[in-house]
Amino acid sequence: MEKNTIIQVTIEDMSDEGLGIGHALGMAVFVKDSVVGDTVRAKIVKVKKNFAYARLEEVLIPSPDRTKAFCPVARACGGCQLQEMSYEAQLLLKQRKIRNNLERIGGFSGLEVLPVIGMEEPYRYRNKAQFPVGMSRDGKLTAGFYAGRTHSIIDNHDCAIGIDENRPVLETVLAYMKRNHVPAYDETTHSGTVRHVMTRWGHATGQLMVVIVAAADRLPAEKDLVRSLLEASERDRWTCRLTSVVLNTNKAVTNVILGRKNRVLYGQDYIEDRIGDNLYRISSLSFYQVNPVQTEKLYRTALEYASLTGTEKVWDLYCGTGTISLFLARKAGSVIGVEIVPEAIENARINAELNGIRNAEFLVGKAEDILPRLAGDQEGTPGAPDVIVVDPPRKGLDRTVTETILRTLPDRIVYVSCDSATMARDLRLFAEGGYQIREVQPVDMFPHTVHVETVCLLTHS
Repeated sequence: MEKNTIIQVTIEDMSDEGLGIGHALGMAVFVKDSVVGDTVRAKIVKVKKNFAYARLEEVLIPSPDRTKAFCPVARACGGCQLQEMSYEAQLLLKQRKIRNNLERIGGFSGLEVLPVIGMEEPYRYRNKAQFPVGMSRDGKLTAGFYAGRTHSIIDNHDCAIGIDENRPVLETVLAYMKRNHVPAYDETTHSGTVRHVMTRWGHATGQLMVVIVAAADRLPAEKDLVRSLLEASERDRWTCRLTSVVLNTNKAVTNVILGRKNRVLYGQDYIEDRIGDNLYRISSLSFYQVNPVQTEKLYRTALEYASLTGTEKVWDLYCGTGTISLFLARKAGSVIGVEIVPEAIENARINAELNGIRNAEFLVGKAEDILPRLAGDQEGTPGAPDVIVVDPPRKGLDRTVTETILRTLPDRIVYVSCDSATMARDLRLFAEGGYQIREVQPVDMFPHTVHVETVCLLTHS
């Protein structure tokens, strides 16, 4: 196997990054833009010791699951990896991925993984979008998404998984920039002004926030920008109601999109949305699940697994802005939420107040630091938790958190995961500590991407 070798290969599986996996000349080969079941002609672009990467040259025999991408720039854009696979096949792929990780990493053989809860309409679901702004090779203002593994902008104003209003918002902002000679930010020279345009949308309320991320404290002709957005929303009859225009200042040399400083140009500094019976206040900096339809299904599954009767003491670890905590609090005796981000905890407290919830308390700090203190105060007393809910980042649970949970021995653990590999590792430790996995329910929060959320119920034997 050498670089530029032309091979024919049948795709047998998909990687966690959405690359098709086949075998040729005794090696595993990863082929972008291929689908399980395809037979393709591909050119080797990189060779490692035990595997190689190849570029798709031609689909010789298409998979029965291959379909035409909804988005015309799906291949070039780095956002969706699975648009050329039928949605039914995507759900089966994600179910198989979770099952394989549980078997390979967790050591759980024969464990049932329930069918993935999918969407009836798996497009236009994202309530948040972040578009980098830059200059094209011919010197024109452009906005869209980064091509996979690069910072080259693919011009795309109408993302297929974003809301319809993204297109007129971008076109209005770019027209304002041209009219007022506002330059795009250049990542190479660190000069220019506008870096990103971000939108946030309340699915239940219809409220829309537009955030201009700029390397400046002020913009030229700010009133012109606001007026243009309001006029466009009225002229084109947006289904969303523009309630907030915010300037976010980020002068740092960084890949982080948002800075810490906001200034409201129009309306208020937040939008509101509902999930179930709860109202949530969302700022430009707030964490909030991007798929509101599936979020409610995810949270209702977690609530079902918690089996609350109204008396339980619940700890919600990695609680973010308290979205799951408030779902739980309506059915529990009390809830303690723990989160490292101070702004998120402040939002959680505001959200609890908005919803009249008095039995939820929120603590700021690392779960691995706070949990031992909680356990030390409450171990062996009536204050010990009946249920612990965890929703950790992709790296999974810190070992201290796992050990402390095993020391407190709650009746039930509800594990919400965005990475089934680290979940499988953590579940193995819980199993060694005497817990049994009762149910594994995947929820497709991110159609057309390789990502999938999983809710798992564990009970102490």
